[in-house]
Amino acid sequence: MAYFDKVKVKDKVYGLVFGPGKVTSVFEDSYYKMMVKFKNGYEVPYTEDGVPGWGNFKKQTCFYKNDVDLTDVDFSPVTKVLSAKKIIKLREKKKLEIRLPSGIWTECSKCVVGYIEDMLEAENYHLFRKKK
Repeated sequence: MAYFDKVKVKDKVYGLVFGPGKVTSVFEDSYYKMMVKFKNGYEVPYTEDGVPGWGNFKKQTCFYKNDVDLTDVDFSPVTKVLSAKKIIKLREKKKLEIRLPSGIWTECSKCVVGYIEDMLEAENYHLFRKKK
């Protein structure tokens, strides 16, 4: 039995990428099981196992709100703002992390390239840090 077998519209969920959200649609005969709208406006389809149709994720990133435990997740603020040149250099060396809209830090290799480019163009350098 998959994690979201009994999902219903209006169920509260938490996505590790986008934070809190609600199920807006449930699909019975589709690759994706549900559509989730997050508080920050993003709308993302998920499989019945909680794998998103966004990014390069191969494991579950969406959970029922009451099931998620965020005690071991890194939400720490950035301590040193990097320059655009340093960000690009770290990305090439695969030593760059990005802060997701949920506030969680993750490897840049898991994100869509367009998201990283958008953050760089908007000069949101505070959303990047060197991998620990």
